[in-house]
Amino acid sequence: MIKVSIIGATGYTGSELLRYLIPHQDVELIHLTSRSHAGTQVTSYYPFLTGSIDLKFTELKPDAVFTDSDLVFICLPHGHSMELSALASTFDVKVIDLGADFRLKNIDVYEETYKVEQAAPNLLKEFVYGLPEKYREDIKNAQYIANPGCFVTSALLGLLPAVVHALIDPQSIIIDSKTGVSGAGRSASVDKLLTELTGNFKAYNPLLHRHIPEIEQELNSASEHTVQVQFTPHLIPVERGIFSTIYASVEDGITERDIIDSYKSAYQHEPFVHVLDKGELPQMKHVSGTNNCQLSVQLDERTGRLIVLSIIDNLGKGAAGQAVQNMNIMFGLPEKTGLAAIAMMP
Repeated sequence: MIKVSIIGATGYTGSELLRYLIPHQDVELIHLTSRSHAGTQVTSYYPFLTGSIDLKFTELKPDAVFTDSDLVFICLPHGHSMELSALASTFDVKVIDLGADFRLKNIDVYEETYKVEQAAPNLLKEFVYGLPEKYREDIKNAQYIANPGCFVTSALLGLLPAVVHALIDPQSIIIDSKTGVSGAGRSASVDKLLTELTGNFKAYNPLLHRHIPEIEQELNSASEHTVQVQFTPHLIPVERGIFSTIYASVEDGITERDIIDSYKSAYQHEPFVHVLDKGELPQMKHVSGTNNCQLSVQLDERTGRLIVLSIIDNLGKGAAGQAVQNMNIMFGLPEKTGLAAIAMMP
């Protein structure tokens, strides 16, 4: 059994990790830490887990967590994982960080983007970027994983085949993404009130969103040419899900058949990425509660643009589901272990 602990278990990603890990046949949960709810029964805070778990949240005592665990998931806001990861490196324990502290390899870019100091620069080279569809072989031997951002996962899965095979102009990419409100976290704020959200639809941080450098970092590492993206996220009044509509100008001579074949080939053996047949269109509901990504690719012959529709659950493939997939790879387990959930309809 893999002894697993979660640091920061009372946020949405923490609860989603519990939903995947409690029935996972190879996992034993050890420490579930919470700053505000230490000593509270997990089922008192998460009634939906009643009958599934008999543990209490505990105060964070890093030495005990890292000593008792084979793997620790860190589910904390940016700026809070660096010190913990540095301490973890003195123990024989694997770490999957669901925050942003080790995703960006350029220290200056990280500090400019997140407005905090990169306090563990020596660990950057140790953290493997946790997108299995790109880094599976590295993940197999990794001690530390930087789990990708949710918008980033949707964008990368939608774009990597086109960038790798030079099907598109790398300077022409526009990513228009919509996300459910759980992407903003579980803390209370006025803009997440029912009265603010219902019947509403808004863009936010269109030029400065923190995921832009991460998207460009990973696309540039896959391309022979400089990639630049225009990314605009929107908040919509649903609980969970990301729907990214991606546009890019197609290079001369590229046909829709070339595009579809490239995507089908890239993902034919991927357990969680599904390229839909021509004429089929994905919906958020079709991946809700799962680790799946659905893609639709088509060429607009009139404008010469590729249109990719990329849909994930922001808490699933965009966070906790992908983290569990990475755990399975790290420990040599079948990737679908604990992740076989079928989407919730209606």
